[in-house]
Amino acid sequence: MALGSSAPEILLSVLETSLTLGACPGELGASTIVGSAAFNLLVISGLSIYAVSEENDDDDDRDETVNKGIKKINDMGVFSVTAVTSILCYLWMFYCLYDQYIQWHEAWITFLLFFVFIGLAYAADRAKAASDKKKAIEDGEDPSKSGVVHVDFSAIELYRELVKDKQGEKVTNEAEAKKRESMKMYLKQNMKTDQID
Repeated sequence: MALGSSAPEILLSVLETSLTLGACPGELGASTIVGSAAFNLLVISGLSIYAVSEENDDDDDRDETVNKGIKKINDMGVFSVTAVTSILCYLWMFYCLYDQYIQWHEAWITFLLFFVFIGLAYAADRAKAASDKKKAIEDGEDPSKSGVVHVDFSAIELYRELVKDKQGEKVTNEAEAKKRESMKMYLKQNMKTDQID
């Protein structure tokens, strides 16, 4: 979704950069990055918050500890990483552009920091999942029913196994039957439907 919505500005920036190699770069690249990032961070977040009111908050899976119409960030770890990184990116860009010249090492550091950000967000997400699973176990609940489902099979394996099930092919042992049931449970929870046919 992010790639699709940002594709026009990415292509325009690449085109402008390609046409002006060795010359003074235009303002399009930096402007689209700053404008798009600011729009995503401020306008989209603001509209998302404004859109949910007490009248239209009818989600069946909502957190019962929070009143209707109140917004709650379920994963503060990833949100915090994203928010702090966004601010640091603006500071880093200001530092890089202060002398109006981009050094090679600044370009490479900027490129590599993207992967650092992805790694931190992924680590925060895994920490939240582990915390949710631990809490569910401590509360005596089945972790799979608390929304924490860990899958140890690939998408193609999932597809093949469920096609076999749909065609009526029987499983040969108890482990395979348990695996097939866990696949069904995973799909039901993630698609929020009992009709996975």
